[in-house]
Order: sequence, then C-alpha cells, then structure tokens
Amino acid sequence: MPSTVESRRDQAFPLLSAADIARVERFATRVAYADGATIVAAGGLSPGLLLILAGEITVTHRDAAGVEHLIVRQGAGHFVGEISQLSGRPALVDVRAIGAVEALLVPPERLRGLMIAEADLGERVMRALILRRVGLIEAGAGPVIVAPAGLDDLLRLEGFLGRNGHPYQWLDPTADPASDALLERLHLTREEMPVVLCPGGQILRNPSEQELARCLGLVGKIDPDRVYDVAVVGAGPAGLATAVYAGSEGLSVLALDTRAFGGQAGASARIENYLGFPTGITGMALMARAYNQAQKFGTEFAIPASAQFIEPQDIDGAPGFRLTLGDGEHASAQTVVIASGARYRHPAIPGIADFGGASVHYWASPLERRLCAAQEVVLVGGGNSAGQAAVFLSGQAAKVWMIIRAGGLAASMSRYLIDRIAATPNIELVTDSEVTALHGTPGALDGVSWTNRKTGATTTRPAAHLFLFIGADPNTDWLEGCGVARDAKGFVLTGEAAGSGRQPLETSRPGLFAAGDVRSGSVKRVAAAVGEGAQVVAAIHAYLAANANTPSPNQTRVDRT
Repeated sequence: MPSTVESRRDQAFPLLSAADIARVERFATRVAYADGATIVAAGGLSPGLLLILAGEITVTHRDAAGVEHLIVRQGAGHFVGEISQLSGRPALVDVRAIGAVEALLVPPERLRGLMIAEADLGERVMRALILRRVGLIEAGAGPVIVAPAGLDDLLRLEGFLGRNGHPYQWLDPTADPASDALLERLHLTREEMPVVLCPGGQILRNPSEQELARCLGLVGKIDPDRVYDVAVVGAGPAGLATAVYAGSEGLSVLALDTRAFGGQAGASARIENYLGFPTGITGMALMARAYNQAQKFGTEFAIPASAQFIEPQDIDGAPGFRLTLGDGEHASAQTVVIASGARYRHPAIPGIADFGGASVHYWASPLERRLCAAQEVVLVGGGNSAGQAAVFLSGQAAKVWMIIRAGGLAASMSRYLIDRIAATPNIELVTDSEVTALHGTPGALDGVSWTNRKTGATTTRPAAHLFLFIGADPNTDWLEGCGVARDAKGFVLTGEAAGSGRQPLETSRPGLFAAGDVRSGSVKRVAAAVGEGAQVVAAIHAYLAANANTPSPNQTRVDRT
C-alpha cells in the first residue's frame, strides 16, 4: 500500500460497529452480489458507497499493462468507496465479490445527507474517502499517459490532472520498455503522443483538457432545464467559499471553472499566513479541502467549463439568468456569483511564445519542481506568490535567480518571506533588473538574460526554466456585452460604485454578484476572497427573499433527512 494510507490504515479503512451500521441503514438500500460478481468496474459509474454486511470483496487497480494490483480486501463492517462517491463520478478501481456478498448501498445524494445528519460518523467516512484518494494518487491508479519527458502537452495534461486531484500514471517510452509493447499492442505511434488510456478502455491521442475530462467523467452534461439557486463562475477561494456556504444553507449550487479548482491559490507552494495554519499549508491542500467540503454539501462542479455570456431569463415569473458555456451548453440560475479571478500576466519578453509550457511557467507545483532538480532557474516577481515559489523551488533547484524591477522586496512581500529568502543560500535576489532575452531553440530554453535598469549591465545564466509571477489582470473579458459595469482596469464594480442602492457585493445588474480578486477594490489575499465568498451568500439570501423566489419544481435541494 502507498505509505500515506499504510501509516493511517485504521483511518483509511475503519471498521464500523453495529451501531454505526444501524445509522447508515436509514440512508441505504440492501443489495446482494453473487460470488465473483463485478460490483464496480473501473471507468464505469459507481452506484455509491457500499457497506459490507456479509462476505468479502477485493479492490484492485490496473497498470498500463493491464496487470491487476490488490489495494485492499475487505469484509463485514467495512465500506467500499473513495471521494468520487460524493459526486457519482466514474470509478478508478475494480471491485469484485469474494463469495456471496450482502451489503448496504448508499447512493451519492444520500451519502451527502448521511454526512450532514450523522456528524461523527460522517467525519470518519469523509476522512477515509479522502485518504483513499491520496492512496490512489500515490499508487498511480486512473488514466495512463504515455509520452516522453519534457513534452509540452504532457506537462499540460499532468498539470490538469494534478491540480484537479485526479490520480494518473505516466509512462516514458524512452525509459520504460513496457511502453513500446503497449504502443505496438494498441497500434499507436510516437507521433500521436501524448496518448492517454482512460480507465474505461478509451484511447485519446493528445486530447484537450475538455476531452480528457469528458473521458474521465470529471464533467458531464449540464441539464439545461434545471434551475439552480446559485451559479458560481470560478472555483478559486472566493468561488469555493460561496459554494460551501451556499450549499451548507440548503441552496442548490453549480460551480464552473475553466481549468481546475483552487485558482491561483491552488498553485501556491506554501501559504503560511492563512488563519488557523501556524505551520503552513500548500495551496493545493487548502483548496482540495474546500472542494471536498463543497461536494459534501451538494455542490455540483463542472470542470473544465467556461462561461461565455450571461443574460436575463424569466424563471417561473421571477427574474433569473441563463449562462452560455464554451461548449454550447447552457445553465440556468436565479443568481450568479462572478468569481472568475484573474489571469496570469504575460510579459513582453522577445520570443517568449517560442518556449511554451515546457520551459515557461506561471506557477510552481511539485511537477515543475521535479523538472528543475539540480538546475539553475530564473524567477521573476516580488510578491508573496513569487517568494513562496522561490523557497519551494530552492528545495531541489541548484540555484534560484530571483529578478525584480524594484530596489527591494519590503514594499511587496511579507516580512517572514523576505527573511526566509535571505536565509536560503541558493536563492539570489537581483534588484533593479528585468529579463530581456531568452536563448535556445523553440520548446527548449537553455539560457536567460537580464539587464540592470540602472547600469545597463546584462547577465546571462544557463537556465532551462523561467517562472513568472508578475501579477495578474482581471479575468473579465467574457463579461463583454453582459451589462456588468467594470472599472478602467476591467475589475467588476460592486456596491454603491455599481449603482445606487446596490448591496456591497452586488454588481450593476441585480442578482449578479462578484467576489474575490475579480472585484474592483478587493484585497488580493486568500483569506479576503474566502470572506467575500461567505459574505455574498448573505447577499444572495436577501436578494432571493426580496424577489420572492422559491424553488421551481425542477430544482433539487440537498436532502437533510
């Protein structure tokens, strides 16, 4: 077993008592399976959480060669499932009956009700589901990506799966002899790489993120006839906070994001000034907790899915909105929260477009740090995100050159990070400078030059990776023509700035709200975005009450019974 699960085995695979089973039973139906029956097949939809009453089951996952690996064998009192059971997404493992099996089946919507109604038991179940997902990530369950190291599209797909907390396995055909046999067996060529083998048996050739998500069941068709209480555009800290608080208060929520949950905060190497985490926490860990929490309260996620337009829509005689999505789908909601955040700013460095995602990066995750092992890297930026990334990369990089235009970090970075950078021997701060040239061949950076703005002196260092943390612009281009007022820089106006009588987080259009970095005048901090995400739910309740909106017959609320 993977080390994380093995070290916490009792929590990952708890044995439920007779009293616990009785508490589960009112949320479940009884099912039976014959000896040898396939209860769950990888790639197929899982029926939900399965609590074994009699008999045994095996849980296995397959590697790229189709060989099965045992994850666990379980008997009476144990339950089968992992975090995907909260949302009814396709399974990543195979589950088979050993002998006749009797069990209690808790479908996803009832599982969420169980976790809320039975808090103590729900806590143990949730912890187990999360730990099992961690185990699957460590074991490399899920889709198999076949591609040589350093390929732009490999990094794109790895980044997408990694930031969405989805397990996968990577095979390098230049280093793994098994991959050649696999390519030959499937009649695939190296020119088609990266090739993705989905758990359900589908083969994708250099897929888009949307195609991969569809294949894995991460995003399904949105019901155009369903009306949500709240649609949240953006799943960063503000959007996730909105989803958690709205869902916990019984509102039906649909949350969209174009890439992954967590936003820019999810890419932070380490956050040490967030309230309640004195030892710090990675942005991915913090945002994954919020994502799982939102699912617990019934939020539906569509990732990746991009909002393209918002327009008013009459919903059973009450005002509402219709969202047009990038793939031609539509979603309807009584209110919309714009939490689309900001997009990374691209500097005007000559030739930067030639080096793509394999050499130029806008965040520093474990994937990027692995690529930089024992190498010199150049990092541009003087904010907290840049400081966190520099410290994180210094753990494996031979040298981190930190380039800033200012004369120092005091005006833009927290003191604890400034002190840590000064104390890290392989980080060198270069002030009053900017990157002026990149060297190498298309797709393969091998050197970076920067010039001192005061002296004109130019320095060139051998570096295969350039990290850019130079701020961001509001991600609001998609609001063009939607009637949402923005300031001169493109940030969404709210409150009195948006119109007389507007609530603090309400935009120029009643029923449309904005929270987090996308909002004009917001404090660009994770904690502030989370606070606004919570605050906007109160504004939504006030708006719904004022407009006498009640759930229409096709709405579904979280079952609390």
